Amino acid sequence: MKDGLDVRVQKSYVEEGKSHAGKLYLVATPIGNLEDMTFRAVRILQEADLIAAEDTRNTRKLLTHFEITPKKLYSYHEHNKAASGPELIRFIIEGKNLALVSDAGLPAISDPGSDLVRLAIEEGIDVVPIPGANAALSALIVSGLPTERFQFIGFLPRDKKGRERSINQFKHYEGTVLMYESPHRVIKTLQDLQHELGNRRIVLARELTKRYEELARGTVEACLNWLEEHPPLGEYCLVLEGIQAEELQESQGLWWQELSIEEHVAHYEQEGLQRKDAMKKAAADRGVSKRDIYNALL
Repeated sequence: MKDGLDVRVQKSYVEEGKSHAGKLYLVATPIGNLEDMTFRAVRILQEADLIAAEDTRNTRKLLTHFEITPKKLYSYHEHNKAASGPELIRFIIEGKNLALVSDAGLPAISDPGSDLVRLAIEEGIDVVPIPGANAALSALIVSGLPTERFQFIGFLPRDKKGRERSINQFKHYEGTVLMYESPHRVIKTLQDLQHELGNRRIVLARELTKRYEELARGTVEACLNWLEEHPPLGEYCLVLEGIQAEELQESQGLWWQELSIEEHVAHYEQEGLQRKDAMKKAAADRGVSKRDIYNALL
């Protein structure tokens, strides 16, 4: 088959060729309540030859609670992944089973575990999920907002232009939007959401599964007012209502009017179109010729 068109099939529990390589296990850990740890997660951590952790101090506390004595515990995080990642992959190739954990929840969600997964797949290593708690999905199912369709965007960029660009990418999304935010930026994020999207319904979830679990449900404006009297504490999961059908119909032909021609073309390029096709589509939106767009960009 041509390069890039071949299919690599992983059968996690069927030996084909009896590879001597180990496996990479992605082990979910509790997001707060230790009772959310699964029996399977405990067993995998007990049996693993190596455990890689985002913060080894936090992980040692978890392992101690469940009376797990790790054979080897390695640090793997955003700042050392370039060096640690290839070393961990080498151990797996040599036949070691590696369990990867994050500080809380599912590894590879908004953390460098996704980079280790890609390295493993490139080397033909089996990657096995050990499911468990997840903050974003936990917030979604108790939000009261639609769950039929949703997208997770992680943390918004810190810079103003990056935040605006990110928000505009889901501005016309009809499903529910899930994101994480720190206590230091949650008010700014709500202000940006209100400015760009209007006063949609939103849920602010914090301390999920813990003693002080808290959910604030309301409009963006109402939640901003609420935060004035209840200063943000801890990391938040934000569950945001998607665009309503009526608003979508009204905006479909007008969404680009506040954009410059360059921004209009760039919008389509970000969606994956070649510049030539992006210029053609922008011209169609504006009711002008492609040459007019080309001349304006010179």
